[in-house]
Amino acid sequence: MPMSSIFIALALISVLWGIVSSMVVVSYLSARGLRINYVFLKVLVMKYMRQYHEITTREKGRPGPWFYSYVISMVLALGFAIAGLSLR
Repeated sequence: MPMSSIFIALALISVLWGIVSSMVVVSYLSARGLRINYVFLKVLVMKYMRQYHEITTREKGRPGPWFYSYVISMVLALGFAIAGLSLR
């Protein structure tokens, strides 16, 4: 298996983890009474992340763990994708 394929696979895994993180955030916000637009969820995910960040910071004094989980997974996905594509 070429090295580029390994990095692309890691990028896809990171994206999947980001999707899981965003769904947990949306569930958290929905449980707090915020209306979630599921049709445009992909477009509004950054808005929901900001709201989650604000709410958890207000409640606990710092951002919730799923905020960092989403950010780190997206940064890793970008890094792995760039590495995989540059090795092709």
